[in-house]
Amino acid sequence: MKITDVRAAQPEATSAPRDWRGSLGQLSVAVEAGGMVGYGMGAGGAAGTHVIHEELRSLLLGADASDVEGLWQTMYRSTLAYGRKGLALMAISGVDLALWDLRGKAAGKPVAALLAEDPPAEVPAYSTTGLDGADGFEGIAEALRAGFAAVKLGGIAGSGAPDEGTADLLRRARERAGGGVQLMADAGMGWSDPARVLALCEEVADLGLVWLEEPLPSDDLDGYAWLTQRSPVPIAGGEHEFTARAFAELMDRGCHRIYQPDVCWCGGLTQLVEIYRLARDHGVRVCPHRGSEVWGLHAVAALDPEPLAESGRPWMEWVGGRELRGGRARWTGGPGFGVELPV
Repeated sequence: MKITDVRAAQPEATSAPRDWRGSLGQLSVAVEAGGMVGYGMGAGGAAGTHVIHEELRSLLLGADASDVEGLWQTMYRSTLAYGRKGLALMAISGVDLALWDLRGKAAGKPVAALLAEDPPAEVPAYSTTGLDGADGFEGIAEALRAGFAAVKLGGIAGSGAPDEGTADLLRRARERAGGGVQLMADAGMGWSDPARVLALCEEVADLGLVWLEEPLPSDDLDGYAWLTQRSPVPIAGGEHEFTARAFAELMDRGCHRIYQPDVCWCGGLTQLVEIYRLARDHGVRVCPHRGSEVWGLHAVAALDPEPLAESGRPWMEWVGGRELRGGRARWTGGPGFGVELPV
């Protein structure tokens, strides 16, 4: 099944945030082989498009599309001089997902069925929301009305360090959610002092938070290892990390208890499969970033012993391939990922 074309394009995302998430956060990819087209979603904007068209395409044309893992290694090695992390890996992610889509189409199976013998069609999901409404918690109320039993509150970092106001915010969030709801919090890399974060975690340990996400910059591995070893609240992170090799280092150092790779950024499904294997070996949890989007949902359903799929990007709902309702995420298409992209 020889590859005959590779192309990429920035998809329309008119309602995307007016920051890097809109200009760089997504990139549609198509790979043609054997009379079929595989679709994937990476990232990188104009730079990612350049990497695919000018660097990766020539490597892939004429290659056997079924050798997904081998082609990943070829792409990774060819971009070592300027890649390893960041935009080059985001571009590779889109190509890799398109190759997995082709693999599913060639086998006549959804991607989930390539990863497990009898994967469930739906899994529990959680809703990510920000500080909305008069009291800041209307997003939590909306999630509960929609049937979610798990909610993550983002935007909690505020000032440069956690303080009494942060603890009060989380207490009020717990009151609004109720005791029977799984509650998580996301600081979005907004703090820098591990000791101050630890003090916050100790203060709110009674709230039963499932995790505190990205309290520190993603490259503060020493800080994360120190914090995770001591915190009564599980520490999560990894959505801005790349490749299974890098996740292996994070796990070896004990940086997190929950790892959150983004399949459209970290290197694609080939890397996510390996990250799940590493997590099993280390006895830690994987909960992919935006895991209810179709690109990650198949892996969550097939590989995750404790599945919990995060709600996706509102501005990318048009991709389809899945339903998110009643607090559950269901993949709907097939074979492959069951979607078509305008690229």
